Amino acid sequence: MIRSLPRVPRGNKIKKASLVLGFINSRSLHVLPWLLLFSACHREEPDSKPVVAVKVARAEISNLSLYVRAPATLFPKEQANIAARTAGPIRQLRARKGDSVAAGQVLAVLENRDLEAQRLEAEAAVMDAQANLEKISSGTLVADVERARGQVATTEATLNQAQKIYDRRAELFQQGAIPQRDLLVSQTELAQAKTGYEVARKSLELLETQSRGKEIRQAESRLAQAKARLQLAEAQLQFTELRSPFAGSITEQFLYPGDMAKPEVPVFTVMDLSVAIARAQVPEEQTSAIQIGQKGDFTPADQNQTTFTGRISVINRSVDLARRTVEVWCEIPNTSRQLRSGVFGSLSILTGTAPQSVVVPLTAVQFKEGTRSGWVMVVDEKRAAHKREVEAGEIIEGKVQIKQGLRPNELVIIEGGYGLPDGAEVRFGQEKSK
Repeated sequence: MIRSLPRVPRGNKIKKASLVLGFINSRSLHVLPWLLLFSACHREEPDSKPVVAVKVARAEISNLSLYVRAPATLFPKEQANIAARTAGPIRQLRARKGDSVAAGQVLAVLENRDLEAQRLEAEAAVMDAQANLEKISSGTLVADVERARGQVATTEATLNQAQKIYDRRAELFQQGAIPQRDLLVSQTELAQAKTGYEVARKSLELLETQSRGKEIRQAESRLAQAKARLQLAEAQLQFTELRSPFAGSITEQFLYPGDMAKPEVPVFTVMDLSVAIARAQVPEEQTSAIQIGQKGDFTPADQNQTTFTGRISVINRSVDLARRTVEVWCEIPNTSRQLRSGVFGSLSILTGTAPQSVVVPLTAVQFKEGTRSGWVMVVDEKRAAHKREVEAGEIIEGKVQIKQGLRPNELVIIEGGYGLPDGAEVRFGQEKSK
């Protein structure tokens, strides 16, 4: 039989050890295994639980500005591909890629010597029509009548001769002396002579019977026609000069001197970047809060610390069926020309405010995937962490608006709370555990 040891108060390790050694000395060593088993059964358990070091922050009250954010790309205020109206080789380039140009500035000149000759011819026709009008207006109609009578006499003689030739050939054709082809030629010449005579006779009758006012109106009409032909020639000549439709910069150049310019091939691309347009694709469900004139801040992807402010100018009335987004334009003044076309970034549109909102750092909230619901770890006055379900709102500059589930000044864990069990004891920062 193994004699039981006297009870020793818990924690008095020295007395317990002395008692065991005395017992061993008084009995044989064959009971040593039983003593070791007894000692293991009475091994002391630790008194305290582990304490986790965390970082905390208090829920604060703040007046939040509400934003709608969406990816955006910059476009110019105006853009034009400059192409020739008529085909022709490029004779001269007066601007090149990268140049700043003014509205109406000549960028290139095509070969135009043939059109210049047509313009000179049209100018001469105008001068002739003008002189004719002045002559008629000054009363020189008699000379025109005399010329018309001479024309009638000439055409009448031609007609008589053609008639005689036709009659002679008709007689020879009846006798079989000439082929029918010769008779047809004479018949044609006779018809032409009759037409010429009738035209001359009608012109003479018109001159003899018309009033001076009617003659003047006809001369004025011929002058107007000549001037219209001159304007057409000048317009064709102007088409050989490629001009910028607005002030801006040349961003593309496709052809060079000697190349053949064609209407379907642009020579330059000109952009007006005095105002940059940030075109954003806003999710369909967020567009209801956006209005024309609201403030928008564009942040380029390569300049995260720089923002450019503008105003909303366009809200598309159509939804992109593939992406379920609505295109929104924000006009941004760009007088310094820092912004370039094609730059990608983010557009933040100020849509309103949320006064007296409870906010916590973003790292304090663990969201459920795809939702604004989640939970935070709240630390009570005994420094015990408890999981709390919350409903989040806006996320602004690293902070989260808490709509439900949290009161102002409550402590929440912002670092070290992931996977922490409910009720765990925590310490803050570099504090020593108890």
